[in-house]
Amino acid sequence: MRNEGNESVTSAGEAGRGTAETRARRRSTQLILLMRGLRSLAYGLLAVILGVVLAGEGFSPAAIGVLITVSLVGDMVGTYVIGLVADTWGRRRMLVVLSLLMAATGVIFGLVRSYPVLLVAAFFGTLGTSASETAPFLPIDQAMIAQVTVPERRTALFARYNLVAALSAAVGALGAGLPDLLTRTGLPFASGIRLLFGMYAVLGLVVAGLSLRLSSSVEAPARPPIQVQSLGQRLAPQLHRSRGIVWRLTALFSVDALAGGLVVQSLMALFFHLRFGVPLTALSALFFGANLLSALSFLAAVPLARRIGLLKTMVFTHLPSNVLLALVAFAPTFPIGAALLLLRQALSQMDVPTRQAYTMALVDPEERTAAASVTSLARSLGSATSPIVSGLLLQGSLLVLGLPFLLAGALKAAYDLTLWSIFRGVHLPEEEDRSIQAAAHPEHGRSGNQ
Repeated sequence: MRNEGNESVTSAGEAGRGTAETRARRRSTQLILLMRGLRSLAYGLLAVILGVVLAGEGFSPAAIGVLITVSLVGDMVGTYVIGLVADTWGRRRMLVVLSLLMAATGVIFGLVRSYPVLLVAAFFGTLGTSASETAPFLPIDQAMIAQVTVPERRTALFARYNLVAALSAAVGALGAGLPDLLTRTGLPFASGIRLLFGMYAVLGLVVAGLSLRLSSSVEAPARPPIQVQSLGQRLAPQLHRSRGIVWRLTALFSVDALAGGLVVQSLMALFFHLRFGVPLTALSALFFGANLLSALSFLAAVPLARRIGLLKTMVFTHLPSNVLLALVAFAPTFPIGAALLLLRQALSQMDVPTRQAYTMALVDPEERTAAASVTSLARSLGSATSPIVSGLLLQGSLLVLGLPFLLAGALKAAYDLTLWSIFRGVHLPEEEDRSIQAAAHPEHGRSGNQ
C-alpha cells in the first residue's frame, strides 16, 4: 500500500510538471508570435517610407541601394554570429540585444541625415527594408518554434507565425501614409516622418521587454562540445548529419534571396514613386493590400501542404508568382503595375511557412538553430548583393525598363525549377507517416468521395 501511495504521488508530480511545461510552451509560443507581429508592424512602416524619404533628402537610387546593401550585409554577419553563439549564450539574451539594436536604428534614422552615419547604423542595427524579415531574428524564432511544438503542428504554427507577420506588416504599411495625412492638420511632413521612426524605435524596445518573458523551454537542449576541424564545420560548426541537405538548400535559398534583394519593398516603393510619381498615401495603400494578400496566402498554405506536400506547395505556387513579378516591368501605368503586384503577392508567400517547415523537418532537432542560421545566412548573403544593382538599374533612362523585376522573376523561376529537380525524390518521415495512416484507413477517402 505504501508503494502504491508513493507511486501515486510520483505520478501526480510528473503530471503537474508536464502540465506546467505545457503551459510554459504555450505561453512562449504566444510571445514569439506577438514579438514577430510587433517587429513586422515596424518593418511595414519603414519598408514603405525608407526609399521615398531618402530620395526626398536628395539621395540617389544608387546611394539608397548601397545603404540597403550595407544593412543586409550587417544582417548577414549578425546571422553568422547568431548561428555560433545563440544556443550557448542564450536565445532570449540574443533577442534582447537584437531588439535594442533595432530601437537604436530607428532613433538614428529619425534624427540623422549624414550618409556615413546612416551607413554605420544600417550595418550594426536592424533596418526594415522589407516587410518580410529574413534575419537576424528569424533563425532564433525558427529554432524556438520547432522546439515548442510537435512535428504534426509545425507547419500550421509556421503559417500562423507568418500570417501574424503579414497582417502586422499590412497595418504598418497603411500607417506609412500618416505623414501625408498629418500635413493636412498643419504638422510638417518631416515631423510626421520622425514620428514613424520613433514608433519603430519604441516597438523595438517593447520586443526587448517581451523577450525577457519567454520561458526556458525555448532555449537549446544541452549537448556535448564539438571539435571543429573542417572548413564546412567552421562555416556551420553545429551541423553534422544534416550538413549535406543543408548545404544544398543553402545554395538554392541564396539564389532566391539574390532575386528577392532586387525587389525588396523599399525599392519597389521607390520604383513606383519615381516612375509613376505615386505619393506616399497611395504607396501605403498598395503595400497594405500586398501584405494583406500575403497573409491570406499563408492561410491557404497549410491545407494545400497537407494535400500535396511541402515541396509541391513551395514550387507550384511560387513559379507562377514569378511570372507575374516579371510582368510588372511592362506595366504602362501605375494601376496595371499595382494589379500585377497584388496578384503576385497572393501567391508568392505560400512557400515561406512551407520552406521553413521543410527545412526544420529535414534536419535533426539538435541542429535546427544551426540549420536555420546557415540557410538564413545564405538568404542574407544573396539578398545583400543585389539592392545596389537594383539601385543602379533604377537610375536615369533605365528606370522605364523595370529591369529589377525582370531579373528577379527569371532568377526566382530558375530557383523553383532547380529545387524541384533536386528534392522531388526526398520524402519526409512525417509525410510518409500521413500516407501510411491514409492507406491504413481507406474508408475515410472513400467516404469523402461519395
